[in-house]
Amino acid sequence: MRQSFKTNKLERLQNTLTSAPIFPTIWRLALPNIFAMTASALVTIAETWYVGQLGLLPLAGMALVFPVVMLQQMLSAGSMGGGISSAVSRALGAKDLVKANALVLHATIISLGIGLFFTFIFVFFSRLIFTAIGGQGEALEHCLAYANIAFLGAVSIWLTNSFTSVLRGTGNMRTPSQVLLTVCLVQVALSGILGLGLGPVPAFGMAGVAAGTVTAYSASAIYLFFYLRSSRSLLKLSFNSPLSQTLFIDILKVGGISSLSSLQTVATIVVVTSLMSSFGPEALAAYGIGTRLEFLLVPITFAFGVACLSMVGMALGANMAQRAKQVAWSGALLSSVLVGCIGLLVSFWPGIWTEIFTSNPVVLSYTELYFKWVGPCYGFFALGLCLYFASQGAGKLLGPVLAGTFRFIVVAAGGIWLTQNNGSAVEMFSLIAAGMVCFGLLTALAVYKVSWAR
Repeated sequence: MRQSFKTNKLERLQNTLTSAPIFPTIWRLALPNIFAMTASALVTIAETWYVGQLGLLPLAGMALVFPVVMLQQMLSAGSMGGGISSAVSRALGAKDLVKANALVLHATIISLGIGLFFTFIFVFFSRLIFTAIGGQGEALEHCLAYANIAFLGAVSIWLTNSFTSVLRGTGNMRTPSQVLLTVCLVQVALSGILGLGLGPVPAFGMAGVAAGTVTAYSASAIYLFFYLRSSRSLLKLSFNSPLSQTLFIDILKVGGISSLSSLQTVATIVVVTSLMSSFGPEALAAYGIGTRLEFLLVPITFAFGVACLSMVGMALGANMAQRAKQVAWSGALLSSVLVGCIGLLVSFWPGIWTEIFTSNPVVLSYTELYFKWVGPCYGFFALGLCLYFASQGAGKLLGPVLAGTFRFIVVAAGGIWLTQNNGSAVEMFSLIAAGMVCFGLLTALAVYKVSWAR
């Protein structure tokens, strides 16, 4: 009887995602994710504020570890998470409930293995890694105090993002969003209390800030584990499912290629930050203020992207390639227009954002120039990023990944040339803008040209 109920639920789900009007469905799926992902971005800002209260050297230590922490989140939620959602949605689109259920166990094993690998690498070799990045002295010690706790709980982060990706693959965006919002609230509270101290609770510094994150994600992983074992979930985590090399490959072929894109993104940030430092502290500060806004805009695009991912996967599982492309273009249009309007707003009135962070007239001047060049190009970046997530649903990622590679080459090679030929910060800003335009247009061209038919 329960199997019959789930079969009927699957048919209703498939009918909703493969036949309902596209624009309203994307909005309905994206809205919960917008709140959850924006909250996650705000948590990062709050965590940075906590560390800032500890002093300059802890803040420098946080700067060392932050790219690696961000990389882990991108790999677990966006890359491997995209591979999981893609495989699950395509199986459900084909009405193969047995395969979809088996994929849950395979996704769990993959995430558990990678999480343990991160723990092993960064607990036993963290000093070597962060020294190679450039850490030294007391700043390095603060970095290690954070990293040794944060990566000790890497498994909880990987499992949480794996379980939420399974649910998103079924079209269930509400439960993952509610869980992640709760994680954000708990993380903000515990990181502040354990890091800075409150009442009888002593201040544990960097280790305390990291412990708040680990505790919040550990609780969410446990909750989602039992949720996927319960009758409330369309799919069930069962340890009786036979393991299959084919199902591992089904997840990893998308998640693996997507991981290259995440590595490119982090590499681009690291390279541009290094290059911007050569134009002076004011220009670097302006770039930092600009990227803070971009860090809040990316979750909006992610929300539309994962909505498209599940709809595209479901449509292709049902052999509806034309609808899959329509979903991709519709989501990309919505994302591009919304993010593009925000970009145009700050390009005309940069003060509404920049004056939150500084009153230094030189920094404000550089930031105004940054938004004048880069702001109008945010829409192109959102276009490319949303189509990238839709391509995850289709399992056709080569074009978007190559577009990201081209962007990295343009920005890195052009930036190096500028620093060696007395270029200006404004020219670097224009180069960053050109990279965004190239990424958006080349990704769109790839999606247009590549057939998604099975």
